Amino acid sequence: MEKNNIYTFKIMIMNVKKLGLKGLLLLGVTALVIQGFAKFDQNPKEKFIGIQLYSVRDDMNKDPKGTVAKVGEMGYKFVETAGYTDGQFYGMTPVEFKALCEANGMEFFGSHTGQNVPTKETWDQTMAWWDKAIDAHAAAGVKWIVQPWMNEVGYNSLDGLKQYAAYFNAVGEKCNAKGIKFGYHNHEKEFTTEFEGKPLYDWMLELTDPDKVMFELDLYWINVGGKSATVYFDKYPGRFMLWHIKDQKELGASGEMDFNSIFDQKEKAGLKYGIVEVEEYDFTPLESVKKSFDFMQTTNY
Repeated sequence: MEKNNIYTFKIMIMNVKKLGLKGLLLLGVTALVIQGFAKFDQNPKEKFIGIQLYSVRDDMNKDPKGTVAKVGEMGYKFVETAGYTDGQFYGMTPVEFKALCEANGMEFFGSHTGQNVPTKETWDQTMAWWDKAIDAHAAAGVKWIVQPWMNEVGYNSLDGLKQYAAYFNAVGEKCNAKGIKFGYHNHEKEFTTEFEGKPLYDWMLELTDPDKVMFELDLYWINVGGKSATVYFDKYPGRFMLWHIKDQKELGASGEMDFNSIFDQKEKAGLKYGIVEVEEYDFTPLESVKKSFDFMQTTNY
């Protein structure tokens, strides 16, 4: 396209004398159009991608404000936190942390936090914890809360998993009342553990209410667990509102993740937000999340 544009521009110059004032005006407009195309080619629109701040956990513990600023400079559009404690995010009030993100060009969209399934005796105490946590997240205007674990109760028996499903449904109902989505994030054990010949993750999808519990599918851990993300999109379409886009280390480094074939299925999966997470590194965490962001720009996401 560039050579064709230059050729067209030269032809315009050769004909300026013949076209007079109109030719000069047309030449000017053409030059502006060509310049605009050149700028567009050099600065493709960045993809709308978030980051799980667990990726830079040590940096967040040392200097949360400086780290958020650095992540914002990379081009990430929103954050998902892993630092909620007692009504605060990384030692800041919900409003303060939201303002910090926005001051650095990002939105505060989601959070990882949670509690183990309560017993009958501790149910009210656990629900009170959730009420406080949900209020703090609502004050920050987040879109979702995700619990990224279960304790052994969920893995030891189908009855224990049913307890978790009922518990998650109850938490999801509380979140819905405040305009927040509630979800669950997997690791590999949900796919390698089976009850009655069916993977634990399938049971979770079937036992939870889709109106109350969505799923944040970790694309790397499902692969480690020996299952295919696209197969789950076919079997449970629309259940995977969030993805953790992850590799063994930096995105694309292992050569084992076929991201583009997964990204092709975004609509079927029900995806709304893709979130980069890096847990292990060949570089510093900040370098690794920057390399991962750059890798995402080369994909069909």
